Amino acid sequence: MALSQEQKKKMWALLNETRGQIGLTAYKDYIFGLLFYKYLSEKAQQWLEDALRGDTWENVYTQDSSKALDYMKKKLGYGIQPNDFFSDWKKAIETDRFHIGLLSDTFAHFNQQVAFEAKQDFEGIFDGMHFDSADLGSNAQSRAKMMMSMINLLSEPEFAFSNDQDNVSDIYEYLLEKFATVLASDMGQYYTPKEISDVMARILTFGKEDAESYSLYDPTVGSGSLLLTTASYMKNANQRGALKYFGQEKDSTPYRLARMNLMMHGIAYNDINVHHADTLESDWPDGIVEGKDNPRIFDAVMANPPYSAHWQNKEREDDPRWREYGIAPKTKADYAFLLHCLYHLNDHGRMAIILPHGVLFRGAAEGRIRKALIEKHQIETVIGFPDKLFLNTGIPVCVVILRKNRSESDILFVDASNEFEKTKNQKKLRQEDIDKIVDTVLQRKKIEKYSSLVFLEEIKENDYNLNIPRYVDTFEEEPEIDLEKVNKDLKQVDQEIVESTKVLQDYFKELGVEWE
Repeated sequence: MALSQEQKKKMWALLNETRGQIGLTAYKDYIFGLLFYKYLSEKAQQWLEDALRGDTWENVYTQDSSKALDYMKKKLGYGIQPNDFFSDWKKAIETDRFHIGLLSDTFAHFNQQVAFEAKQDFEGIFDGMHFDSADLGSNAQSRAKMMMSMINLLSEPEFAFSNDQDNVSDIYEYLLEKFATVLASDMGQYYTPKEISDVMARILTFGKEDAESYSLYDPTVGSGSLLLTTASYMKNANQRGALKYFGQEKDSTPYRLARMNLMMHGIAYNDINVHHADTLESDWPDGIVEGKDNPRIFDAVMANPPYSAHWQNKEREDDPRWREYGIAPKTKADYAFLLHCLYHLNDHGRMAIILPHGVLFRGAAEGRIRKALIEKHQIETVIGFPDKLFLNTGIPVCVVILRKNRSESDILFVDASNEFEKTKNQKKLRQEDIDKIVDTVLQRKKIEKYSSLVFLEEIKENDYNLNIPRYVDTFEEEPEIDLEKVNKDLKQVDQEIVESTKVLQDYFKELGVEWE
């Protein structure tokens, strides 16, 4: 059952009431870490209820701890010792036995009991929490008090998972969105607005919804929202092994959040393959094998990379990702990300990437790359969005849709920048706006002042410039002015001024005041 607005408001109010003096940036690491451990803990307890058949975990563990933990690791990818469950912390608080060392010990035990095949999924996932940090308090007692308040908070009914996977993911997504909103400069770049994610996901999965197996890749995975939204349109999304999730992220915080996010959406650890790496510096590790190009290929690729980022572009000419197209400028890595995505796309898949509008018209190296993409017929659609959709930037962005082996040379341009709902500080796409964009793209519709289907010859005539206003004319003519009526209205106003002045003069005369 989806969270109600009332539940969401109460959750956020509780969070703000209990965080004390700790800043939100640090606080989020503890809240997300504890919430994720609570999820893993309750998942393990539910599994144990079925697996133990009336016996207790303490008893089974005492008989043969190594065998017991190995069995749990085989089934879940991790093992939790007796007395290390989230509920045990809560009991320790209630019986006045809680101390900060309980948490340090629990996570030390947990890290030792991760299955070998799940190491990558859990590696460093709790590293955002430092139980000796001054952020929590100046001494062990104050730090324990702060952690107790967080554990009590996450034990409130509003944070109950209720054996409902949708409830689990709703809680996590809501908190992720709220923290990204409040900490826009810190987290906004890792969170893609749901409306744009929906547009991209529906286009990427069109005609593939029934696929028995499908691989998704996001080279700048952030919090994992693009992967999850795309998967949500696949009918086999809840079937273990049907979808495989791949991603890379260079920053440690979103790297942790993405893996938590995926697992809290019920995705099995062995369906997740997320790396902690700089995508442009470290290509997906399959790459060159025994001197031969052997890239990992994915069914759908999506990305919301940092816009116009600086990157190291020296001596990149032999990198197979860029060799056929050219090297993006060192101060604008946009095309480096785009070409990386295209390189890893399979021959029958689609990719979608969010970029600043400059990629559509800037010249020099970018112009040469754009020309090569156009002449290979690989750019399928360009969609322009309103400004102020993102939390961390007010600039308008575009989404570019590409396919590798298109025979058609036309490009569909969609100007969706004028249809939105205005909120206090942001703009938001309504459901009807999303539906219109998706329908226009999938049906390749031409709609006056909204979309245009443009063929290669016209694009060549425009020197391979893809700036949307060149192809979609949204100009609205001003209504004609009736000068005769305006003249008549002015005469009437003049007459009214004369009459009003006379009335005022009479009032002044009655008051004995001289009119000037």
